[in-house]
Amino acid sequence: MDLAPIPHSKAPQRVPAVPSWAVPRGPVPDPVEAAFLAGAALNALDNLVRADPTWAGAWRARLALQCAVVAGRQAGRSEDENALRDAWVLCAPGDDPGPAGRLLVAWRRLAERSPGVDTVALQSVCALLGVSWGARLAALPVEIERLLAGSRPAPLAAAAIVRAVDAAQPGAPLLGWWLADQVLALRLRWPLPVPLLMANAGGVRRAGRGGELPPNADGLDATVCVAAAQGAVRACRLAAEIAPRAARLEAVVPKLRAKGAGDAVRRLLDDDVVPGTLQTDALSRWAARRLFDRLVALGAVRELSGRPQFKLFGL
Repeated sequence: MDLAPIPHSKAPQRVPAVPSWAVPRGPVPDPVEAAFLAGAALNALDNLVRADPTWAGAWRARLALQCAVVAGRQAGRSEDENALRDAWVLCAPGDDPGPAGRLLVAWRRLAERSPGVDTVALQSVCALLGVSWGARLAALPVEIERLLAGSRPAPLAAAAIVRAVDAAQPGAPLLGWWLADQVLALRLRWPLPVPLLMANAGGVRRAGRGGELPPNADGLDATVCVAAAQGAVRACRLAAEIAPRAARLEAVVPKLRAKGAGDAVRRLLDDDVVPGTLQTDALSRWAARRLFDRLVALGAVRELSGRPQFKLFGL
């Protein structure tokens, strides 16, 4: 049996939830009400982020997947979550995952690294998002520092960077929303960003205007505040789904006898999915298949690809 330590949950049993009165409903409200909703929702999410549950990696990775799907739709692509998972998991190291896969790489990178963007990182993200590099974009890290030095609340600072990207490179909304999550995390002093805004950014696009941003500051501020509130609601609800699954997974650990089981369990807690062909120094592919079948039978994980071969498992 694998004797490596397997983490035990540090999270509270009850996942923080956004109060029902703070859930946005209907059209975008006026800026004051939108900011109020964003503050209440982000407070609940902040409590969850600071609890740092053992399954936070899987949670962030799944949020990144949701954001990448919406980003693909805004870019005119049709890939769903399953297609993006395949583009990521089935791509050999060093190979190009394709346009849709690069979007997922961008949002996974957001979720996995400490908040903050320098020029080199910004150039790399622009390449992933299909945004042409230019001198005006190179000034964005300085603009982020300027925003953080001020006293603007987190959602309004996020709206300001969306506006700055639109001014520097019109027609690059994906970059604006990616950076907005960075600014939100920096302002709230989160150790890692939480992919939120892209998955709820649909209201920013105006029918018949090619995806332009709202024409005035108040309109964009309110839209970003609502996106932040909706994103916090989505993130907390996803956490409430993942937490009991992670608890079941951790509860069955004593029943596992496969050598290398501990590594597989940690990967399941750290990522959206783990391939059934997982192979490590302590776990062969044959043993991995048996282990995952055992975990499914115990109700600890789910098979998420829906196919008989090249299966993918996750919480």
